[in-house]
Amino acid sequence: MDAFTSFFAEYGLLLAEKTWEHLYISFIALLLGVIVAVPVGIWLVRLPKIADFVLGVVSIIQTFPSLAILAFFIPLLGIGKLPAIVALFLYSMLPILRNTYIGVKNVDKNLLEAARGMGMNSFERVMKVELPLSIPVIMAGIRVSAVYLIGWATLASFIGGGGLGDFIFDGLNLFRTDLIVGGAIPVTLLALIIDFLLGRLEYYATPKGIRRRDTVA
Repeated sequence: MDAFTSFFAEYGLLLAEKTWEHLYISFIALLLGVIVAVPVGIWLVRLPKIADFVLGVVSIIQTFPSLAILAFFIPLLGIGKLPAIVALFLYSMLPILRNTYIGVKNVDKNLLEAARGMGMNSFERVMKVELPLSIPVIMAGIRVSAVYLIGWATLASFIGGGGLGDFIFDGLNLFRTDLIVGGAIPVTLLALIIDFLLGRLEYYATPKGIRRRDTVA
């Protein structure tokens, strides 16, 4: 308890600052992933001939070592938060893109035909039928991506991006367990909290009819 108190007395303000940096980097990368991957996933459903190729390319990017991706962007974007956000954005793509594609592809075709019969155009079918019905699957991908990004954002410290990784890597360099734990525990808590909040968002974003059906099932 004394060690815990002394750590917060010495690093409390810095911990709050690094936590904010960590959330900022992760949130921007996740937001960019959603903005890009969801429309692309919907678009791929309409282009099945190239869907497997695009998903394959994104899957290959996902296998690249995180540090290699970060190092790749240093000559292009320098150091700091920008290359960290771009690298994390690339890593966020696969779960969101894949789940969007699967969710929209599996929407009941009879419902789409009914919407078409009601005079809905393509955009209206996407917004009023496909997206609402595939929200649970899409949100599952976003939750997975968010948890991954919270963990991967620790590596932003290597290129001057800040975040809680500063504590972890300073602890490793100085052989100080308190710094390592002081960075690792907040990262774990952030991942759990973000996953919980996105779970609640998924619940309220899911149409009530689907919620009731899942509850009965």
